[in-house]
Amino acid sequence: MSDSNVFPLGHPRPRKPAPPLLTAESLRYQRGGRELLAGVSFELPEKGITALLGPNGAGKSLTLRILMGLIPPDSGQVGFHSGFSGRIGMVFQQPVLLRRSVRANLDHALRIARIPRRDRTGMIAELLVMANLTHCAENAARSLSGGEQQRLAMARALVADPELLLLDEPTSSLDPAATAAFEDLTLEVAAKGAKIVLVTHDLHQARRLADDIIFLHRGRVYEHRTASAFFNAPESAEAKAYCTGTLLT
Repeated sequence: MSDSNVFPLGHPRPRKPAPPLLTAESLRYQRGGRELLAGVSFELPEKGITALLGPNGAGKSLTLRILMGLIPPDSGQVGFHSGFSGRIGMVFQQPVLLRRSVRANLDHALRIARIPRRDRTGMIAELLVMANLTHCAENAARSLSGGEQQRLAMARALVADPELLLLDEPTSSLDPAATAAFEDLTLEVAAKGAKIVLVTHDLHQARRLADDIIFLHRGRVYEHRTASAFFNAPESAEAKAYCTGTLLT
């Protein structure tokens, strides 16, 4: 037996890195003669929170919609690892809620997900507790505050028990208290095992939540690094400028 196959006692065998949850390969998207995505490629780790950062028009929300399958790219592809369940949820910047109560919104989502009626009451109760909405379960969903509406949108997205959850600037119009409540919910969802991809313009939010950062500019990926490495020492001139508040053109 060769020495290369011998591992001393007390020294564990090196683990193979976990396969990525998904791989985006050379995503391109053009409209009106303008290339909005110009060969975007990255791999998403299986767990944790990945933040997509970049200035307006960088292609962040467009990338999210391609990952969700809402928009097909002109070329390139998104591939998932062989064990991926196919369950994806998304929360948009502005939630679209039914003209029904909070409880009825969740019940409708569960019905669409083909959850038997007998199981819905308990699941709704759990979602209401998780989103801190039990106190307003019978209120009209559209009468809620902005923060409550976004937490309801999150609870509704969780109905499908998503393995991948996409968040498109969900706190951009919320006050600090509502933002903190949504961030707490986001961390709880990630701790339960869902992979989260967050589009945000808030660098402080990305620092608080993200495990890794994908920095986009002009439809290209300039950096994909751990959050600590990105914020402590961004490598590209564009990322350095963005982190110091310089306007990018």
